[in-house]
Amino acid sequence: MRRGAVYSPAMTDFIFMVDQTSYMFITGPDVVKTVTGAEVTQQELGGAMTHAPKSGIATYVAPDDKACLDDVRYLLSFLPSNNLEEPPTYVSGDDPHRRTPELLDLIPASTNQPYDMRKVVEAVADDGEFFEYFPHWAQNIVCGFSRLDGQPVGIVGNQPMFFAGVLDIEASEKAARFVRTCDAFNVPLLTLVDVPGFLPGVDQEHGGIIRHGAKLLYAYCEATVPRIQLVTRKAYGGAYVVMNSKSIGADLAYAWPSAELAVMGASGAVEIVYRKEIGEAADPEARRAELVEEYSERWLNPYIAAERGYIDDVIDPTDTRHKLIAGFELLRSKREELPKRKHGNVPL
Repeated sequence: MRRGAVYSPAMTDFIFMVDQTSYMFITGPDVVKTVTGAEVTQQELGGAMTHAPKSGIATYVAPDDKACLDDVRYLLSFLPSNNLEEPPTYVSGDDPHRRTPELLDLIPASTNQPYDMRKVVEAVADDGEFFEYFPHWAQNIVCGFSRLDGQPVGIVGNQPMFFAGVLDIEASEKAARFVRTCDAFNVPLLTLVDVPGFLPGVDQEHGGIIRHGAKLLYAYCEATVPRIQLVTRKAYGGAYVVMNSKSIGADLAYAWPSAELAVMGASGAVEIVYRKEIGEAADPEARRAELVEEYSERWLNPYIAAERGYIDDVIDPTDTRHKLIAGFELLRSKREELPKRKHGNVPL
C-alpha cells in the first residue's frame, strides 16, 4: 500500500502485516531515489519488520497469511462486537483462587537487577494467556490482552528487561493508545508498575517527552472502565503518577511488600536531603551507605503509602491472581460518565 491510501490503515484500531509480503509507505523506493539519491527496497522502506519495531505502525506481524488470520481471530475473541457491548466472557478452567507462589522469588534481591514483567502476567492470567500488543515496538513497556476468570482484561506493565522499564516518548505513546483502545471497547485495565521514572536526556526533552508523557496521563484520566494498579517494585516520581495511580482515578491500588513508592530512589534522596551531613562526615562513603539503608528501610516501603491512602492493600504475591479477580468482580458494575462536551483535546 502506498501514497494517499496508506492513511487508511493508520486510521484503524489494529494493523496486521505479513513479514516479507506486506508493505506500506507514502513515497516508494523510486521516488526516494529520485529525490534523495538513496536506494532502498520496498521491505527496507516500509516492510512489516520496519513498521513493527521502528515506526510503531504495525501492531502485529505474522510469518504468513494463515498465521495472520489466526491472530485476527484471536484478537477478536477479546473484543465485543461494538462499543455498547461488554467483552465476550468464557468459562475458565483455571481456578480463580489459584495461588501464584512462583511470584515470590521473581523480584531480584537487588533493585538494579531486571526481571521479566511478562512472567507476572503469565502467572496471574488464565492458563498464562497473553496476546501482546506492539510486541516489537517500545519494549520498555508491555501491553496486551489476557483473561482473568474468563473475563478479558487489558494489561499495561513496565518492562525492567528493557531500559529498566523507564517511560520514554515511544513507551508513553504505545501505552496511551492501548489504554484508549481498551476504554473504547469496554475492556478493564490492569496496570503493573515497576518504573524508575521518565528517561532523562536532551533528546527526550527536545523530542517532547512532556507532551508525549501527557498522552498517557490523559488516556488514563479519560478511561471509564474498571482500573486496577499493582506496584511490584519501583514506583518513582511523576512516572508512577501517570501509571494509573490513585491520584488520577485508579479504582483499586495494590502493592507487593517489595514495592518502593517515593519521589526518587534512596541514593538520590540521600544525596539531596543529607548532602551537608555526608560532606562533614569523617568517612563520607560509609555515612552515605548507612543513610541509604536507613532511608530505604524507613521510607521506601508500601506501608507508608498505604497509611496515606495511596495504596488500598499490601498483598502477598502468592495471592495476586485471587486479589485481582476479586477486585475486577467488585468493579464489574462500575459506571462512570465524563462531563458532556464536544470532545477532549488530546495532547497530540
